[in-house]
Amino acid sequence: MITDPENNIEGNKTDNEAEMTFLEHLEELRWRIIKSAAGIIIGGIIAGIFINYIMDDLLLLPATRTVPPLKLQNIKPFGQFTLYMEVIIFGGAILSFPNILFQFWKFIEPALKPNERKYISSIVLFSTFCFLSGVVFSYFVLLPTALNFFSTFGSSAIDNIIAIDEYFSFIISTMLAAGLVFELPMVSFFLSKIGILKPEFMRKYRKHSIILILLIAGILTPSPDVTSQLLLAGPLFILYEISIIICKIFQKKS
Repeated sequence: MITDPENNIEGNKTDNEAEMTFLEHLEELRWRIIKSAAGIIIGGIIAGIFINYIMDDLLLLPATRTVPPLKLQNIKPFGQFTLYMEVIIFGGAILSFPNILFQFWKFIEPALKPNERKYISSIVLFSTFCFLSGVVFSYFVLLPTALNFFSTFGSSAIDNIIAIDEYFSFIISTMLAAGLVFELPMVSFFLSKIGILKPEFMRKYRKHSIILILLIAGILTPSPDVTSQLLLAGPLFILYEISIIICKIFQKKS
């Protein structure tokens, strides 16, 4: 009988992956973390090269476009240096987000079936798209609405002078929260693949989901303005409907 060496190698590789010891798993995890950290460092270097553009033309721009413009101040001697370092690290994490996802999936790859491993690249691309879509939506829709509310709220006798670290903490946390919320279709994909989530269940509780989405929008939206809440609730409801379609396509067959 003639055997295919490549098939034998692949079969041995699968057997070895299935029989990895606890220490081998730790070693694999260590290298995945190192590669993820290396990606963040490379992304941070790129962010550092364009740090002036990122600060002046991106992150500080929403504050200057409010009416009246928000006043920012630094109250620490090393405040701006620390802030720049935080922005560089955060920018590096954003730029290396596809690499972080890829390293995560490569770590759990031995636990996946052969027909499931072929979806890794697609999952990484789709998850990255969802996350970045949430970040972009937050930057162009949520942040301007919230900052405009903050700039006009309260007594005119009180100047709204915001500490620069508090401002950036709000900007980054809002963009990060929106990016994670936009991962809803990806979460639906996972739950449907393992048989936990069914499209029938999501359709049945669609009305309940509308109420839940409005509550989530009210919590995540800093201002009590109905318009800003609806600006977030609308995309969330669209994501819910997209999740139903994804769940229907990829649901686990009995």
